[in-house]
Amino acid sequence: MANCKEFYYPSSDGTSRIHAAEWTPDGDPIGILQIAHGVAEYGMRYAPFAEFMTEHGFVVVANDHLGHGLSAEKDSDTIYFGPRDGWTHVVDDMYALRCRTKEKYPDLPYFLMGHSMGSFLTRTYLIRYPGTVDAAIIMGTGHQSPAIVAGGRAIARAAGKRRGFAAHSPRVEALAFGAYNKAFAPNRTEVDWLSVSDNNVDSYIADPLCGQKASIGLFYEMLGGIQFVSAQKNINSMNLNTPILFIAGDKDPVGEMGKGVKRAYNAFRRAGVRDVELKLYEGLRHEILNEDCRAVVYNDLLAWMQKHLPQA
Repeated sequence: MANCKEFYYPSSDGTSRIHAAEWTPDGDPIGILQIAHGVAEYGMRYAPFAEFMTEHGFVVVANDHLGHGLSAEKDSDTIYFGPRDGWTHVVDDMYALRCRTKEKYPDLPYFLMGHSMGSFLTRTYLIRYPGTVDAAIIMGTGHQSPAIVAGGRAIARAAGKRRGFAAHSPRVEALAFGAYNKAFAPNRTEVDWLSVSDNNVDSYIADPLCGQKASIGLFYEMLGGIQFVSAQKNINSMNLNTPILFIAGDKDPVGEMGKGVKRAYNAFRRAGVRDVELKLYEGLRHEILNEDCRAVVYNDLLAWMQKHLPQA
């Protein structure tokens, strides 16, 4: 049975506190998994998967990014990283969690997994902090056209200057997420694209720490992060010896039904990453860890991580 401890640590923004959790196995651990969650969710939402991993000997840690979960300001109406360099601070907060966890378990191999927005944060991390994790899992990602991303960022910048970057803009949000549900019409909810499982969609909607309105500033920062990780010169600067697994549903609109995931995978191959794999699940949408067949995904991830543990 997993032991879970929640705690806070200082954000790199100099003012915020970051909420995090650590799950530990009953016996001696064999490795560490750090999870970076997506937009409009939080780290404790990964508790079922974390508990599964502890049953197989892994320590699991996950933090709530700035503006999310229990790291958010209590009176905030929107998800907002902050007024300056938010994407940089979020990645630095991930690195801070890695450092404090690695200090506790200095001899254990370290895995990093990012889902959705967390996948783009993880890709940023791999560029900015090369060689500081032993392997990485990139889940629910994409690889958008630079022109489309630049256009979206320009619109977000103009809206932010006009309304304030902490404000919500239905137009900016529609540009970011509006098309995702169209492939699943007629729609039961606004977030059918998240999952084939109605129960998971309904749980997401009912969760008070999920589904908040994203600020203009969050979209502006996230699109800047996507620009950064999509540039081949930045991808080329990663540690090419770090094993990478791309994993997604083939009906995930964030990854353009697999096409964007394949583009990201091919960009890593062009960079010369020596161990990079791609796995797409037929019929699954965005949240592959929460589908009814999640046990298959759990076991596939476990097998990949076990394969990348140091050989005794």
